[in-house]
Amino acid sequence: MWKTRNLKFFMIITALSALLSACTNVLPGAQGADPFEKLNRKTHEFNKNLDRNFLGPVSSRYSSVLPDPIENSVNNFASNLRLPGKVANNILQLDLYAAVQNTSRFFVNSTVGIAGFFDPSGKLGITVIETDFGETLEGWGVGEGAYIELPLLGPSNLRDSVGRVVDAVLLDPVDYILVQPEANYRTAADLSSLLQTRDALRDQINSLFNESADSYAQARLIYLQNRRFKLEDVSSETYFDPYEDFE
Repeated sequence: MWKTRNLKFFMIITALSALLSACTNVLPGAQGADPFEKLNRKTHEFNKNLDRNFLGPVSSRYSSVLPDPIENSVNNFASNLRLPGKVANNILQLDLYAAVQNTSRFFVNSTVGIAGFFDPSGKLGITVIETDFGETLEGWGVGEGAYIELPLLGPSNLRDSVGRVVDAVLLDPVDYILVQPEANYRTAADLSSLLQTRDALRDQINSLFNESADSYAQARLIYLQNRRFKLEDVSSETYFDPYEDFE
C-alpha cells in the first residue's frame, strides 16, 4: 500500500510538471496544433490495429454472450464508482449545483440501487453531470495545447492528457478506499463498461477506421470539435456539435 501511494504521488508530480510545461510553452495560437503528427499517426495505427484485431471482436463477443440486463447493471456499477471523482471536479470548478446533483445520485444509487448496480436516480430525474479535470483546467484558463493520440486511450490533447492522469491518481476517492479483492471487481467492471461502449459504437468506429480516406485526420477533427462543443469553448475557431445530425 505504501509503495502504491508513493507511486501515485510521483505520477501526480509528473502530471503537474507537464501541466506547467503546457502552460508556459503552448501559446493560445497553438490550440489544436499537431506538432507530434508523425508520432501520433504511428500511435493511431497501433490503436487501429488493436481495435481491429482485439477490442472490436472481443466487445462483439462479450455483448452477444452477456444478457443486456446484466451488462447494463455492471456498467451502472462502474459508472457509479466514478461519481465521487466528478464531485471533486465539480467542487474545484465551484459548480455547487453539479456537486450536489452528482453526490445525490451517488448516495441514492449506492443505497437504494444496491451498490450502483441499479439506477433509481435516473427514474427520479437525477442524471449524472459529466465532468473531468481537463474541464477543470479549461475553467482555470489553461489552453488545450497540442493534439495528442494516446496509446489505448485514443485522441486527446496536452491539457486533457494531464487531466486524465490527475483524475486517475488524485481525484478518485474510491480508489483510496477499495482494497483487494473489491479493487479487482472495479477493474473488471471498468473493462466491461469499455467493451459495452465499444460494441454500442461499432458502426461509427468501423466506419471511421475502414471507410475514411484518412482515419487519423477524421478522428482528430471529430475529437477536437466534440471536445470544444462539450466545454463550450467559444474561443476556438471551430465550435459546433459534430453529432447534431445524428441525434
